[in-house]
Amino acid sequence: MILDTSRRVSVIKMRENLNTKPALTAREVYQVLKDIALGSRTMQRACSQSWNEIYHDLMPVEIDGWYLTLFNDGGTLDYCEDCRSPDGRIGSLEDWQRYGTDPVELLSGWEREQLERLLNAL
Repeated sequence: MILDTSRRVSVIKMRENLNTKPALTAREVYQVLKDIALGSRTMQRACSQSWNEIYHDLMPVEIDGWYLTLFNDGGTLDYCEDCRSPDGRIGSLEDWQRYGTDPVELLSGWEREQLERLLNAL
């Protein structure tokens, strides 16, 4: 089940307030996405809908214990909404935008194409 945006933001804020570990950086999350594109990690859907069925909404995925929420903008990977690492650290688009980027923006064109191809196959 995908939460509506306002509820999702409040859940993320609540988790951030309870989390005493340092936030994930865009670069750390980018590395996970890059590893997927290079084939050194595996990605699974964390919801019942496929990338194509979602089409214009958030899609949660699990990558070797990392949980990411990616935004599908008409079949194109637009941005990473949030991420939780296996050690419990979290990061969100709001955190990353303070520094002018999000993990998806750090991907090369080839890496992004590979990632979108893999998302379409889920």
